[in-house]
Amino acid sequence: MTDAPPPVRWHTREDSGIRLDREGRWWHDGERIEHPKIVEAFNRGLTPEADGRYKLSFGNDWCFVEVEDAAYRVLGLERNAGGPPVLALSDRTHEPLIPETLAVESDQVFSCRVKGGRAKARFSRDAQAALGELLEERAGGIWLGWDGGGARVFASQKD
Repeated sequence: MTDAPPPVRWHTREDSGIRLDREGRWWHDGERIEHPKIVEAFNRGLTPEADGRYKLSFGNDWCFVEVEDAAYRVLGLERNAGGPPVLALSDRTHEPLIPETLAVESDQVFSCRVKGGRAKARFSRDAQAALGELLEERAGGIWLGWDGGGARVFASQKD
């Protein structure tokens, strides 16, 4: 009995074999991608498409990738004078948090919508701790407060 080589997989732009898992880790054909520069390039090259798919651009090349849960990670929060905090995202972009999109996942991790509502972002541990410092309990629920304002993000159990 001889060891036959594995079958050749033909990668295409539609079926790249690239996947972003729930924890924000990149995979290719079941093998984890760990090289920091490749991970960084993939994080920066990911964009949501109008049809709900995710496109990964790398130089002049591109492909569609599978995203298990959240396409982005919130790596940190920055204060925003007079408005909600600004999210520092895994693609190295920044955008204001839209308070009404804030949610708590089943594993007790915060998430929100980003990229004009087209994509989901999960909070890193550090970002979740920073967000927790801005949350306060008031009559009627949990509020996200900031200098000069705030927004109710979760209603109380009685509402």
